[in-house]
Amino acid sequence: MIRLLEKFRAALGKIRRSSKLQVTNSPVNLEQTDILKGASLRDSAPNKGWLQTILIASVGVTVFIAAIRELRWLQPWELRVYDQMLRSRPEKASVRRILLVTITEADIKRVKWPLSDATINQLLDKLESYQPRVIGLNIYRDLPVEPGYKQFADRLSRQNNIIAACGFSSLGNPEIPPPATVPEKRVGFNDLIADENDNIVRRILLFAHSDDKKCKTTTSFAALLAINYLQNQGIKTSFTNEQMQIGKTFFPTLKSNSGSYEHLDAAGYQIMLNYRHVNQFADQVTLTEVLNNQVNANFVKDRLVIIGTTATSIDKGFYTPYSALPDQVPRMPSVYIHAQIASQIMSAVLDGEPLIWYLPQWAEYVWIWCGSLVGAGVAWHLRHPLALVIVGVITLSSLGGFCYILFLQSGWIPVIPQALALVISGVSVMAYTTYQTQQKTKLIILEVEKQEEAIAQLNVLLKETAILDKHIHNSATISLPEKQTGDLLLSGRYKIIKVLTSGGFGCIYIAEDTQRPGNPNCIVKQLMPARRDARFLEVARRLFNTEAEILEVLGEHQQIPKLLAYFEDNQEFYLVEQYIPGHTLSEEFPPVTRQVQKEPFVIEMLKEVLEVLAFVHHHRVIHRDIKPSNIIRSEIDNRLVLIDFGAVKLMQPPSTEETELATVAIGTRGYAPPEQFAGHPRLSSDIYALGMVAIQALTGVPPQQLPPDSETGNVKWRQWAKVSDELANILDKMVRYHFSDRYQSASAVLQDLKRIAE
Repeated sequence: MIRLLEKFRAALGKIRRSSKLQVTNSPVNLEQTDILKGASLRDSAPNKGWLQTILIASVGVTVFIAAIRELRWLQPWELRVYDQMLRSRPEKASVRRILLVTITEADIKRVKWPLSDATINQLLDKLESYQPRVIGLNIYRDLPVEPGYKQFADRLSRQNNIIAACGFSSLGNPEIPPPATVPEKRVGFNDLIADENDNIVRRILLFAHSDDKKCKTTTSFAALLAINYLQNQGIKTSFTNEQMQIGKTFFPTLKSNSGSYEHLDAAGYQIMLNYRHVNQFADQVTLTEVLNNQVNANFVKDRLVIIGTTATSIDKGFYTPYSALPDQVPRMPSVYIHAQIASQIMSAVLDGEPLIWYLPQWAEYVWIWCGSLVGAGVAWHLRHPLALVIVGVITLSSLGGFCYILFLQSGWIPVIPQALALVISGVSVMAYTTYQTQQKTKLIILEVEKQEEAIAQLNVLLKETAILDKHIHNSATISLPEKQTGDLLLSGRYKIIKVLTSGGFGCIYIAEDTQRPGNPNCIVKQLMPARRDARFLEVARRLFNTEAEILEVLGEHQQIPKLLAYFEDNQEFYLVEQYIPGHTLSEEFPPVTRQVQKEPFVIEMLKEVLEVLAFVHHHRVIHRDIKPSNIIRSEIDNRLVLIDFGAVKLMQPPSTEETELATVAIGTRGYAPPEQFAGHPRLSSDIYALGMVAIQALTGVPPQQLPPDSETGNVKWRQWAKVSDELANILDKMVRYHFSDRYQSASAVLQDLKRIAE
């Protein structure tokens, strides 16, 4: 007797040294329990965790994208995408309103440069005979070029449909005056603006002020051509709140942060240049063709005629979005660009063609945030790198397609920021969830190790206390009354509305949570160790806490009830779990009636439960008690839910009538494999138990009634079932007597089941 007590104290001392808990012999106050054991209530809604992660990630990524946009790091890439979308638009048929009279290298060799005033006057005579509506002379004529200056100057002063050009002074370039005899109202500046990072012309300067003394005009050459053309058709131009309106068409000015631009110098009146394809925007003839009367009169009559040089020796031209095309010259002559500008203005007014529009800056950031939300949400839902890559590619393609479709309607929504937001938020959430999963897995592995240690220590206590009970007459055992309907738990929070089960290790109730909106129902498991001595409670408490921590992580799976709270009150332990309305599988094939199920039912049942087991086993957790009564079919979505992860059942000491086999292991006879009853469960032990559930569904015979093979120890069952050889072979491998001969993972069983379906 004394020796037994000494051994008992030694075992308890070992438990105390390995446990971090401080236990007293007095009843534990609830507030003290929360502090000492960390058994805090999980009152927040289950969705708040993922929602909070997605919101934080999306907002953080949006702020990051906004910051790098503010630094203009993305602008070159965004403008390249803009150029690509511009080039890839379908070609529109040219509108027969503009004729370009080009002065080519061949023309210059023939008549020499600069063209004499007499040559230009002859050209104007020929064109005027064909009755054009407006003529634009994109040739500087600030000095006379004899012969013919007097006649040419006289024509410019009296012919009201001729628009001349001048040039503003700029860095390195002096002012270029207009022809002396042309009134100021018929002079436009022909300066073009290029983006500073790549020198590509994407914008139009319609109006600007200059301090030049001779080039005093405020209207651009191309805009003046279009305005005069439209005025001759009776369409007036006006300014409303500093915004130009021609007819019914408004031309909104470009802002410093419009589209993909950040901190743009938007001085003057600028709009985006909505290019037509270079092969489609205007008809062309050469100077020689006009002088030799080789021009169809219909090409000129009532049109806007623009005269300018395309010779690269005279006009180097400008880079445009079309410069990247292999069939185009690197630089577009300025006369082409002026024609593009005039064509855009006239088509917007006469044909209703939309101008390029863009979202206000705040709307762009909302759009970027939406991309971040999508990326974060997809990553949180998939949680698999390969699946994320596939869905990410599809989503990015859809995003690009959507932005391109909008661009076909002249809507410019930058693609790069949204794409980056989607990718970065997705990668961030994937990295975060992977890290969290790894941390949770480490935590669960640690808790499982603690649990196994506690189970082993508890088994020692159970054996030794069973012997002591014979001598001490159960002096440490205290019997407490069971809770009844209407009783309140945890300071009145949980109100018991129904007693589900009452067994040796505790009771299970359906309770009402009076402190949550709507007073939802929940499951309260009351675990009552029959031993109330401090030594037994210390190990029981440790086992309870480790299992609660494990259940809290496993409850993230939608087919496992969520752990809502766990606490200790008056030396009784409570688990509060999500209530799953429905019925157990034991009702679908009750052992009493020996009702059988067909093969498709069994395959679907196996798939559903195996998917849950794959998640559970990934965290190195063994369920230990899979059986029909622990599988609930939810009446909400008809899914199978796995319940009752029951290591804490060991908290009930054995009675003198129980066998040692029933007390040192967790599981139900018939479903639990041999190694589990020997106290050494493995992941394949759960696969064995599920296989026995499937065999029971097919045969209608309870597992404990199935005979074993005398040589192998494997269960014999096929003679009672109508089943295909493929499924039978899978079930046989699931329930092999020796664990090394079974499937070693739930995923492996799922793969074989999918092959049957295929």
